Amino acid sequence: MGTLVWRVLGTGSAILAGVIANKLVQTAWKKAGRDAVLDPRDPRTPARDAVLFAALTGLAVGAARTLATRKAAQYYAKSAGHLPKPMQHGDA
Repeated sequence: MGTLVWRVLGTGSAILAGVIANKLVQTAWKKAGRDAVLDPRDPRTPARDAVLFAALTGLAVGAARTLATRKAAQYYAKSAGHLPKPMQHGDA
């Protein structure tokens, strides 16, 4: 397995996890009774709602991407017998 495989696997899983997390936050936001059509960039949106929505989305997407990348690296290491080259340290 090479660097190209890791790029596709790592980046693809991170992007997919980010999209899913974003959808989950939007669904949770609607179920919480918040404005279903929220655009944090819109000045008509209350600042508190915009910041809260942005913070929740950032946290969810960041956590999902981190977990997905870690799982992808575990899969890569199990398949190739070593971590992807960008994750290897000088002592490995």
